[in-house]
Amino acid sequence: MTKLEKIEQDIASLAPDELARFRAWFAEYDAAIWDADFEADSRAGRLDALGDAALAAHRAGRTRPL
Repeated sequence: MTKLEKIEQDIASLAPDELARFRAWFAEYDAAIWDADFEADSRAGRLDALGDAALAAHRAGRTRPL
């Protein structure tokens, strides 16, 4: 059995209250990893082209208020 299969099996056997606690923990954990990756991409300039494109579209009048 792989490590992932073991984790899947363990999650499937959780009681409803434990599953709810796991979901909350995992959502927070996953968001923190996503935030760290996004921040690293931003610092490295990997998002600059997207920002530049959005600003160019706005300056050209191709945007609308939300």
